[in-house]
Amino acid sequence: MQERQSPDTRAFGLMVLFCLMLGMQQVALKAAASDVAPILQIAIRSGVGALLVWLYMVVQREPVSLKAGNWKPGLVVGFLFAVEYLFLGEALRFTSASHAVVFLYTAPVFAALILHFLIPTERMSRLQWTGIGLAFLGTALAFMGGESGVSTEGLSDMLLGDALAILAGAAWGATTVVIRTSRLSEVSPRETLLYQLLMAFVLLLVAAFATDQLDFVPSAIAIGSITFQGIFVAFLAFLIWFWLLRNYHASPIGILSFMTPIFGVLLGAWLLSEPLDPNFLSGGALVICGVVLVNSPFLGSKSRGILSQQITSRPKL
Repeated sequence: MQERQSPDTRAFGLMVLFCLMLGMQQVALKAAASDVAPILQIAIRSGVGALLVWLYMVVQREPVSLKAGNWKPGLVVGFLFAVEYLFLGEALRFTSASHAVVFLYTAPVFAALILHFLIPTERMSRLQWTGIGLAFLGTALAFMGGESGVSTEGLSDMLLGDALAILAGAAWGATTVVIRTSRLSEVSPRETLLYQLLMAFVLLLVAAFATDQLDFVPSAIAIGSITFQGIFVAFLAFLIWFWLLRNYHASPIGILSFMTPIFGVLLGAWLLSEPLDPNFLSGGALVICGVVLVNSPFLGSKSRGILSQQITSRPKL
């Protein structure tokens, strides 16, 4: 087995590229929302991503182990993945891309809390509990107040969108728990990713039909958003991610991945002219600090199960 090394300049550069692509995801969804509903965009890009991942597995001669019964927990994580992106897609109808990306990244907090009570070896330390407290304090602070010039109705919509983004984060955390506690923890991450993308493609298409969100205006921004997400987010980012995990230690790579919400906020402000409310910025900073504490590689062996499963189950698509 190839010996993993500590992240170097090349790893850091690839992580910056990786986090930029993922931080751009919510921005692209929001930018094209007037032409294609976010959940329809995610459904289509999931289908494109699933096809590319399957072709990659074929080229690598990597079979999908259906006979081993992996498809059963695979359906569960695929369902949770679809629920996560249903919440996220709906959240982006009401709130900003910057809010959505920060609240989505509360996922490790939910995973840590569930695993703490579910698996004795995943008990959290005092410092990790401090991280949990910081994350929830930051969430509460980010909910307080509102951007200047936003009407009462607009503020209510934003709070609804923020709540949906948090539910998306909870669904991602639950996905981590299922993978951590099922036979999927022993299968190829590509197989797990394939289950998730296929289920998202099918279930989100059904959701788009049921909620009458099938309208598609083939504008340049709509085509560009779906192409970017299908090829770069759902496939290329995945290749970068697992190459890094094969060659470098997982814990520091996982910590570097939390550049994603920072890039998401900055890109939302730059490309979509989203206002940056001081309460949100302060709260978002606390959320990120709290999540980093929960996943810190310096907290001892008990913390590594949460982080390792969180970051090896799939890149944050």
